[in-house]
Amino acid sequence: MTLTKRDSHSGPSVVDNKADHHLRFSQENDSADQILESLGYKPELSRSRSTFQVAFMSFVLASIPYGLATTLVYPITGGGPVDIIWGWVAVSAIIVCVAASLGEITSVYPTAGGVYYQAFMLAPAKWRRIASWICGWAYLVGNITITLAVNFGTTLFFVSCVNVFAQDDDHPVLEGKPYQVFLIFLGITLLCNAVSALGNKWLPWIDTAAIFWTFAGVIAIMVCVLAIAKNGRHDAKWVFTHFENNSGWPDGWSYMVGLLHAGYATSSTGMIISMCEEVQHPATQVPKAMVATIGINTVAGLLFLIPLVFVLPDLSMLASLASGQPVPPIIKSAIGNSGGAFGLLFPLMVLAIICGIGCTTASSRCAWAFARDGAVPGSKIWMKVNHSLDVPVNAMMLCMGVEIVLGLIYFGSSAAFNAFSGVGVISLTASYACPIVISLLSGRKDVRAAKFSLGRFGYVANIIAVSWSALALPLFCMPSAIPVQATTVNYAPAVFVAAVAISGLWYWVWGHKNYAGPPVHGE
Repeated sequence: MTLTKRDSHSGPSVVDNKADHHLRFSQENDSADQILESLGYKPELSRSRSTFQVAFMSFVLASIPYGLATTLVYPITGGGPVDIIWGWVAVSAIIVCVAASLGEITSVYPTAGGVYYQAFMLAPAKWRRIASWICGWAYLVGNITITLAVNFGTTLFFVSCVNVFAQDDDHPVLEGKPYQVFLIFLGITLLCNAVSALGNKWLPWIDTAAIFWTFAGVIAIMVCVLAIAKNGRHDAKWVFTHFENNSGWPDGWSYMVGLLHAGYATSSTGMIISMCEEVQHPATQVPKAMVATIGINTVAGLLFLIPLVFVLPDLSMLASLASGQPVPPIIKSAIGNSGGAFGLLFPLMVLAIICGIGCTTASSRCAWAFARDGAVPGSKIWMKVNHSLDVPVNAMMLCMGVEIVLGLIYFGSSAAFNAFSGVGVISLTASYACPIVISLLSGRKDVRAAKFSLGRFGYVANIIAVSWSALALPLFCMPSAIPVQATTVNYAPAVFVAAVAISGLWYWVWGHKNYAGPPVHGE
């Protein structure tokens, strides 16, 4: 019982109310920390995020207007309006099942280890070490490469946004030479890491502001491009039914390859699990945030995409852009002047940086959690937490170093962004599938008492999630267009195989003898 002081005119004093609130907050955190300790881990990070703040961070990780903008060339090449709009709707419906399936498992095992911890706990004892190793490395590679893809995509997007001021395509304001692109990418990466490391306590407020900034920017774009439409508008039938294949693939397969656009934008769905140890009620807050965010993302995506499709210029021209960034030219064509176009693009540029900060934060927690269980070379270094900043700074620097080294690939191939985005989607999709498949094969017995239970819908959601994963893995290894050229070849399979080879070699050299997996209470 909590005692409160009263006077003759009022109830509990303001001071006592605050004290009660802090006491309840402390008890809630104690409960979450006790659960974490029962799962075998010592609480090291502050639980400072509410349900809304987790949902907003999940929204920022996807950063739908920006995420859809940087990869719009895929559905434009693959099928045009039908691929852009209905591909987004279809993938969003599927990702609800992925998010719900992961959310149900996360409500049973709410740790920063995320899917690899879940794979370990769900798998039979004989296979749990190798299952968590494979899943963990896929999750880590996915986190790092999707963060790299975001920051690299931001770089290319910035270059294209600056070039809306160019008089023509032959005289760009910023040529975008490899060294220019790399230096901008380096600056963006350093900025995102600095903000994530030094401003951790402010990140929930940045995420909250981002959602309002997003809808303000989307509404501004929607109103302006439709109202001005300098070069006219397409009719609704064209917008919702026109299919145009510019990829060289057969129509059906071309449409499917164009889904990388939506797959990339929704690939961050499970990354928020890595924040479980900074949330007050992770067993319920994180699952709810994951599922709710899909709905917000779907609406925001349609509000952004449909107006753009109404004012699309020639599709074959957009598909062949050397920049690979069609949104700035689309908006400039609709607005009719460079200044107005840049003004509408500016909100997306800000969101791009915020998205990079969010991905940097999530990927650092993933690397820290995996290192904590000894699965990363030099794990004793990467598992340390800087308690003054309340951030695993060493793990963050590890991720940043790998991203910068991989960014050097751009000097050898202008198709590097395709590889980064492709391998990020492939790796994260594979890692999400691991615990879902294991749970499904075991008859879902471990999630029957989940706090976020799917009930009878569980089997349906799991099967849809696994089927999507089986399709996505080979699909996103494909080049976006044929015949394949140096600028269109998809290096994602090569990067993915290299990552698998490194993890396999490390398991053979060290892991099979020394890796015990996550701690199990009582063992």
